[in-house]
Amino acid sequence: MLEVGYIGTEYVSSYLKPRSDEAHKGDCGRVLIIAGSVGMAGAAVLCARAALRSGAGLVTVAVPKELFNILQISVPEATCVDREKLLTMEDGKYIEKFNCVAIGPGIGVSQENFRLISDILSRTKCPVVIDADGISTLCRYDDKFSVTNKYAGDERIIMTPHPGEANRILACAQEPPVALIGRDVAVRTLADFTGAGVLLKGHRTLVTQPDDGISCNMTGNPGMATGGSGDVLTGVIGALAASGLTSCIAARCGAYVHGLAGDLAAEELGQYGTISGDIVNYLPHAFKIIVGK
Repeated sequence: MLEVGYIGTEYVSSYLKPRSDEAHKGDCGRVLIIAGSVGMAGAAVLCARAALRSGAGLVTVAVPKELFNILQISVPEATCVDREKLLTMEDGKYIEKFNCVAIGPGIGVSQENFRLISDILSRTKCPVVIDADGISTLCRYDDKFSVTNKYAGDERIIMTPHPGEANRILACAQEPPVALIGRDVAVRTLADFTGAGVLLKGHRTLVTQPDDGISCNMTGNPGMATGGSGDVLTGVIGALAASGLTSCIAARCGAYVHGLAGDLAAEELGQYGTISGDIVNYLPHAFKIIVGK
């Protein structure tokens, strides 16, 4: 059994502080969310709303152009860019404006998306959150995870698999699934194999990175086992990373806040009726408990 530490209120409140009276939106982090596809616009909406509710000053969502109307009606506080033109805008320098990039929810699995992930990692120096279809894309088109291992030393990548996605990575590493080797061994294996920080979702979410200890989150409940909950978590982590936290600290704090929001939602609405949009709606209450404002 590997030694595991616990993520609690004291840890999170040491990083999440009240804002300066002089703060403006540019101080609060610029997040680029690469999410959604036809039929999966909801993933982009939930992720963007969560980032905004987690304090991001500016959120931009890169989606196929046919989804612009959905995003601009559902999340009027965010701006949209055409995903096909993302890397060519402003002579390729547009991407450098952002303090964090979150990629994966609902984008689909394709060679084109693999090239996009590779280009994003090579063109940015900010934290990058890879989730959902982003993880599955790497499993299919880069089963050695050479793309993420290339940046293992700078600790800026955090991957956020659920157990199914974790099993796909473990299969690439020729390791047994999570259920056979245990969650603590699995999260350590995932980090060592990918060279990235890893947040393994589930009951008592675990977070680690290469050559670091394992942290266990103590918030959350079974009512959060609902479609879109992971998209919300990606948005939370993206916002916290954009605020200046390292990717792994943002993941630890994000897991705690996300779980606390889910606990507050379940307390009010019950576990059966809680949906991912409720978790987003309770994020401000969770932050208020932690920060005090």
